[in-house]
Amino acid sequence: MRLDRFLANQPCYNRQQVRLLLAQQRVRVDHRVTTDPVAQVSQFSRVEVDQLLLQAGRPPRYLMLHKPSGCVSATHDPQHPTVLDLLPDELRDDLHIAGRLDFNTTGLMILTNDGQWSRRLTQPSTKLPKHYLVDTEDDIGAHYVARFQEGFYFAFEDLTTQPAQLDILGPRRARLAIVEGRYHQVKRMFGHFDNKVIGLHRERMGTIRLDPALQPGQFRALTVEEIASV
Repeated sequence: MRLDRFLANQPCYNRQQVRLLLAQQRVRVDHRVTTDPVAQVSQFSRVEVDQLLLQAGRPPRYLMLHKPSGCVSATHDPQHPTVLDLLPDELRDDLHIAGRLDFNTTGLMILTNDGQWSRRLTQPSTKLPKHYLVDTEDDIGAHYVARFQEGFYFAFEDLTTQPAQLDILGPRRARLAIVEGRYHQVKRMFGHFDNKVIGLHRERMGTIRLDPALQPGQFRALTVEEIASV
């Protein structure tokens, strides 16, 4: 949001007062005097007028978690442990999940307090692929590949899935890259062939790859390069 708009939205200032405050160099953003009305203010910015703190700001946080099976992708659940339960108390505030996983699905999960960043990571319009390792109950036929590329019609949503890349690794194992995150999408895709998914593990989101050093339930902060890749 523009700084002048942010200030004008405060109950104590009107537009004329905002212009005067900026001209008198009484506004500080992240501890620096700011006179530019179009300077951008985010949810992480600290904004002060004289000695009045209008927004404390908070540091953005980006965490990579190795989600174990039997864990709910939610911030709270009365019956099952959640992914947030795997974090220390001091890290849980304001975090949300960027790309949920089913109860028994394992692998890469991203937690952040940066909503704009997480939308870029997860929205189908950005076409960032999500890579999964898939194990099935029955053999995966070579004819699956073209069908995944064509897309599947989901009657409940009345849509056809976007093209997906399927690489067969073994008789009952494949690597799948999709750009969407529909409800039980991978299981429904293989269900088209009456082939049950018995193991599903997310390896990568965009260029962010699950750190092999992380054991199930462990986490680490994303690197600067990983954050900038989205």
